[in-house]
Formats: sequence, structure tokens, C-alpha cells
Amino acid sequence: MRGLLAHFWLTLKLNFRAPQAVVYGYLVPLFFLLAFGSVFQASQPPLLHEMGQLFTITILGGACFGMPTALVAERERGIWRQYRLLPVSTAALVVSTMLARAVLISLAVLMQVAVARVFYATPWPVHPAQTLVALMVVCWAFLGMGLVVAMAADTVAAVQALGQAIFLPMVMIGGVGVPLRALPGWAQHVAAFFPGRYAVEVFNATCLPEGAGLSGALFPLSALAGIGSAAFLAGWQMSRWDCGLRLRSRSRLWIGLALAAWLVVGLVAIQTGRTALPQSSGASWLSITPAQIESIQPGELPSDSDLVTPVAAQLGELSPRLRSLQQHLANGSPAGQGDPVQRTLNLLSVAAIFDICQDPDEARVAALVFELLQEKIAHHDLQRILVFLLLNPEQGRILTELPELGLAGGLGREVVRQRVELYALKLLKRLRQEDRGDWE
Repeated sequence: MRGLLAHFWLTLKLNFRAPQAVVYGYLVPLFFLLAFGSVFQASQPPLLHEMGQLFTITILGGACFGMPTALVAERERGIWRQYRLLPVSTAALVVSTMLARAVLISLAVLMQVAVARVFYATPWPVHPAQTLVALMVVCWAFLGMGLVVAMAADTVAAVQALGQAIFLPMVMIGGVGVPLRALPGWAQHVAAFFPGRYAVEVFNATCLPEGAGLSGALFPLSALAGIGSAAFLAGWQMSRWDCGLRLRSRSRLWIGLALAAWLVVGLVAIQTGRTALPQSSGASWLSITPAQIESIQPGELPSDSDLVTPVAAQLGELSPRLRSLQQHLANGSPAGQGDPVQRTLNLLSVAAIFDICQDPDEARVAALVFELLQEKIAHHDLQRILVFLLLNPEQGRILTELPELGLAGGLGREVVRQRVELYALKLLKRLRQEDRGDWE
């Protein structure tokens, strides 16, 4: 531990003595902040919805260029060969290097938060403690990748080439530099294989007012933790501490392990429908205006007594099955997961699935869902969320099965989404009638 702390402190001091490291570590993130500010300063609140992207770019730069450049440069000068003679484990030295880089990156992120607050009046992250946890998880994922780059590169020039091969695709089509909503459909699916997308999602969940915190970002958190662990294992197995040692062909197979983690995460995301745009990716239900609310006219909807999307007029006394369902939904599973928009979408999906399955309780389940939504979300906020979903039909993730409720599989996502839209219109119409006082 003494050796780890001594090397940790030495690494920090050497970094701040190197002008090039300070420029890349702090002036470049500041440049990105000012560039984003010049483009997105008109957004409300200013720059808040872009901070997740900025944080990710900063961490990615430190991981793809900062740490591997320092490691390879020290290896070329024979420093790591001398470290190997110390009575300190090499693992401790690697860990201290990664910890020092995490501290340097964290300082750059804090600088961005402070500068954005001073120059653009950007609000502080809504969940500061959870944002710090998210920062550590993202650093773990990206610094693991940086360790692979350091062990795969023979020279500092090779680090720059390999780093760009990761950095540029992540920024351009990985949902980091260019927002996902601005990318074509194929790129949004490709972005599911890049960890940068999940880093932005995690930060959005902890920084934005509509974010649900880390509890609403369990999949991206798990994806980043898995990618970081696979990369760290691969980098460790590829380790070489002398510039005279060439990477063995057998060691190159470990690069495949690191990339396999990206592949597995992407396939799971596609299989579970997580390639849909996350609600917090930029557009927000909070920006819905009264004019937009009035622009949605429900028109002619199926009657509440029809076969399609029926809604019971009164719940009455609940059967044991409906009481169990009510308790299940009120306790947050599966409908309580995600931000306010996703939670609304989850509950409407429950009603839609019961309707499509022609369940005997479909009408009362819909009434139960409407009641829960009105209990959990303020009246005006619920109107804005419903209008947001109707104006952005591809937002969020649609539930297509409820195995814990005995309703599993076989439903098409588009069919469920159509029923969700009808239920959203019916609930919006009901809320408007309540505003006019003509709803009993």
C-alpha cells in the first residue's frame, strides 16, 4: 500500500509538471465546453442536456490518449523496467496509475461543471453523489480500454493511432459528440455497441431533472462495468514492461475479449429493444409548452366499452388478482423503472398488453393504470409527459411482455406502441375534461 500511494503521488506530480499533459488534460476539455456552449447555449437550461456528452468526451480523451501515452512513454524510457525491480507488485503500480488518471479526469470534469455554471448558468447535477459514482464507473470502463491501448501500442505514435480509432467513431456515431437524436437510424443501432452511448445515458440519469438516478440506469451501468472488467483483464494479460518485448501473437487474442464485451452488450441492447432513443438524450418533456399541449386533439377514439382499449368507468371492489397487480405496480415493478417518461410508458404498456391479450380484466386494468398515473404524477406534468410521448413516438422503451404477471412474449412492439398511443390519448382527453370540470 505504501508503494501504491507513493507511485500515485509521483504520477500526479509528474503530470502537472508536463505542459503537454496539462494542455491535453484541461485546456482541451475547456475547448470542448466552449464549443458546445456556442452551439447549445440557447437550450433551456443552458448546456444541461449536453453535460453528459462533455463528461464522456473528457473521460474518453484521458483514457484513450492521456494514460496510454504516459505508460508507453515511460516504457520507452525504461522506467517500467526499473519499476519491476522494486519490492512493490506490478499490479499495485498499474492500479495506482489508473487511480491517478481517474483523479486527473475527475478534476477536469469538475472544472467543466464549474465553468459551465459561471459562464452559462448551467444548473448543478441533480444527484451530485450519484454523478460521482457514475464518473467512477465510466472511468473504470474507459481506463480499462486505455490499458489495452497501452499494451497493444509499441510507440507513442501508435498510441495516437489506436486512440483515434476508438475516440473518433465513439464521438461521431457513438452518441457522444453527435447526439443520438441527430444520427440516422442505422447509426443509432450501431451506437448500441459503443460504451460511449451508455456513459452518456448514465450521466443523463444523474444530472438531468427528469433523470431517475442510477436506479433508472442499471443496464448502462452493468454494461460499462462489464466492458471495463473485460478490458482490464485483457490489458493485464497483454502486459509488457520493456520496449524490447514484442506483443506475442497469443496475447493479441486478449484484444478479442475486450471487443467481445462490446459485442455482447450491443446484442443484448438490440434484443431487448434498448436501441430506442432514451428520453434524456436531449429532448425533454419539461420543454413541452401549453401551445403544444393544445395542439394534440384526441379526435374520435374507440369507446371505453369497445373491444379495443376499453377503460372501466369505476374500479369498484378489486378482486384478489387486481389487488395483487395494484400492489405490484405501486411498488415499482415493472412500471416504476426509469425516468418519469419511461415510467408513464411502462404503465401504459401494461394496459396495452392486457388489452392485446384480451384479458377479462383489461378494462379495469386500464382504469387502474390511469389511477396510478394520476396519483404518482402531478396533473399538469402528466399532460406534458403524455403530449411528449405523442409528439415523440419513438422515445423510450415499450414493454412487450410481463412474465411476472403471466403475460409473456409473442407481441409485436409496434402493435403495443399503437395501443399505448390510444391509451395516452384517452388519458389526455380525461385530464382535459377534468380541467373543464365536465368529468365525473
